[in-house]
Amino acid sequence: MRSVLDFSEKGLTPMKSNKWTSLPVALLMAAAVTACQSSSGTPAATQEPSVQNQPPAGGQQERAAEQPAPTPTPTPTPAPGEPAAKENIPPVSVKTYRMNPKTYDIVPIDPQQHSKKVVLLTFDDGPKDWEMNNALLDTLDKHKAKAIFFLNGYRIKQKPEIVKLLDERGQTIGNHSWDHIDLKKESKEKVDQQLADVQKAVKDIIGKAPAFFRPPHGSGSDIVRAKAKEENMLYMTWSNGSKDWEMSTKNHSSDQVVANVLEQLHAGSNILMHELPWTVEALDKLLTQLEEKGYGFVDPQSIELTDSAASTPTAAAP
Repeated sequence: MRSVLDFSEKGLTPMKSNKWTSLPVALLMAAAVTACQSSSGTPAATQEPSVQNQPPAGGQQERAAEQPAPTPTPTPTPAPGEPAAKENIPPVSVKTYRMNPKTYDIVPIDPQQHSKKVVLLTFDDGPKDWEMNNALLDTLDKHKAKAIFFLNGYRIKQKPEIVKLLDERGQTIGNHSWDHIDLKKESKEKVDQQLADVQKAVKDIIGKAPAFFRPPHGSGSDIVRAKAKEENMLYMTWSNGSKDWEMSTKNHSSDQVVANVLEQLHAGSNILMHELPWTVEALDKLLTQLEEKGYGFVDPQSIELTDSAASTPTAAAP
């Protein structure tokens, strides 16, 4: 199409002739644009700069604000049998509880600020079975409870993936000796090996060594306590035994596990349990009843790692 503004074909020279003024020229230009659009049938497209290229001006900021927010990337769900993604659980930096070295009860450092009506949950002799540990962890999570899992070295070597699982789920790993032997009867060299080897094995797996030690059968000595202190561990036995170790696959009762704990229940109870099927079954009922009685669950990370003194004899456990 020839533009109506092609003055050269009509022998016209705009702006030099007295017959043309600025107003007619503007009208002719507008008519030319309209004619071009009409001939094509489509209005000329207006290209706007991308949001990234727009300067931070008022109207442009409003247009950017109207853009839909980006959809967040969903957190992948772990496949069955795989550990859940590790949560960013901040460490408890302030110690609010301590252990009574004579009774092994857990007591508040400042009773005016923190409750005496608490219990410490502990599980010995693992890690054994992935499914049982997952079940224990799910129940602990349900009740927002933390526990110490006192592990044996030879089982750590067999099931390092469970050690990782316990740590990833925010629980505390404790040292329960390598071979689960009566350390009171062993030489200093043997005791040193039994404790130090577990420290190294756990640190190799999760990057930190245990801060709590429990001797097998609750049987210790000055040599054992000295080695625990050397390894920067708090030595403890327990003050409330579930007696789940007295049961067997042929003769057991989850209700009896609960009853055993409740019969001995007192403020600061240091509760001993084991990784056993009937204990897994009992745990939800036990924690529910403890909550109904007004008890809270101490986070092991809030316990002050003070030196222990002479202990009171405690009934032996396997």
